[in-house]
Amino acid sequence: MLSRRSMIRFGATTVGTLALRPFGLLPALAQSSADYRALVCVFLFGGNDSNNMIIPMDDTRYKQYSSIRGSLALSGGELTGQVTAKTGGAPYAFHSDLTELASLFSNGELAVAANVGTLVAPITRAQYQAQSVTVPRNLFSHLDQQNEWQTSVLTNTSPTGWAGRAADIISAQNTSKFPAFLSVAGNVLMGHGSTTDQVDLNPGGSLDLPGFNTSAASLARRKALENLLTFDNGLKMAQAANGILSNSIDDATALTNALAKASIKTAFPTTGLGAQLQQVAKIIQVRDSLGMRRQVFFCSLGGFDTHDDELPTHKQLYPQLSKALAAFNSAMQEIGTQNDVTTFTESDFSRTFQPTTNDGSDHAWGSHHIVMGGAVKGGDIYGKMPEFVLGGPDDADTRGRWIPSTAMDQYGATLCSWLGVSSTDLATVFPNFANFGSKTLSFLG
Repeated sequence: MLSRRSMIRFGATTVGTLALRPFGLLPALAQSSADYRALVCVFLFGGNDSNNMIIPMDDTRYKQYSSIRGSLALSGGELTGQVTAKTGGAPYAFHSDLTELASLFSNGELAVAANVGTLVAPITRAQYQAQSVTVPRNLFSHLDQQNEWQTSVLTNTSPTGWAGRAADIISAQNTSKFPAFLSVAGNVLMGHGSTTDQVDLNPGGSLDLPGFNTSAASLARRKALENLLTFDNGLKMAQAANGILSNSIDDATALTNALAKASIKTAFPTTGLGAQLQQVAKIIQVRDSLGMRRQVFFCSLGGFDTHDDELPTHKQLYPQLSKALAAFNSAMQEIGTQNDVTTFTESDFSRTFQPTTNDGSDHAWGSHHIVMGGAVKGGDIYGKMPEFVLGGPDDADTRGRWIPSTAMDQYGATLCSWLGVSSTDLATVFPNFANFGSKTLSFLG
């Protein structure tokens, strides 16, 4: 038998690329929402080697970096102009193909969360090697770590994601029943909650039923289909599926009508991530028409599994990331939501500090992430950078698999707290949060 969520996905494949909830029509006239906040996740699939994303530039750490990274070490010409962290005044440099992100960091619109990873509880190198503290399942597995970053459930599987559970809570603040989670990168576990089912929207794709137009004959066929969906055939499962599809058709029309009012002048790069973020910007612009006060969006960029030829791969991927995020930041300024939208990255894991023999890197653990937006206390590094010592206190083994100094639960709880999830509910969204003293980070105002 199909589950309710499976039926929703079944109905979604019929209505263009839009998956919607079975709760009925959107309101014809949604109320204006002055109080609006949204999170935008950009998931870097494959495991981004963040060791080459931002690099400490003081003499001691840069010499350690250059020595250990070997063939992956970036020279001065492959780095941006030096930036300075507000706290402590330490010098850093971004990869030269992340120029826009370096500029946003200098302007105080972007921060770096250092060495973040999946953690059940705080752990030291000695405890990890002695196996005396519980660690996440299948630490260096792509699929498992992607799921754990999306669910924050680290020792078992989960049917719900952390953003879906957050959406269950914040949906009450919206003035319609349109889902609070929307993915422009396919169906993902992160957005499924107990009562929340995500919208899957293909950027630039048609939302409506294929095969229909405005001719009299076509309109008559469509009306006949809509009537069939309301026909009582006595089969409960079929009736449920028909109801979901009928609601999806109506909601697709409502979203199409809302997006017709969107007009973003900011130029986005003609890349996959650029198209995704442009679509998100348009939906944020028409938030009042949809009755939305709280939303979470999911975008992605793949290709970061760099076991070999890492440097040329980053030369392709990093400009896409940097330019698309900079355009999105400009679009949020254009529509006046720069203080209301926070964009952040996630990834499977980082990669070994020590390179492979093929000029690549292997699966590792703790990773640096970027957080962007007007509410971000930018221009600073939050958390603790690892010590660049193989077999040192921050290394899980001898290859530079950094043990996270900040838990993914703390990172996510900081974002969700800003979004409006209460301190009491954070424990439901992030089940390991209490193991870290329920302490959030300070990168959001």
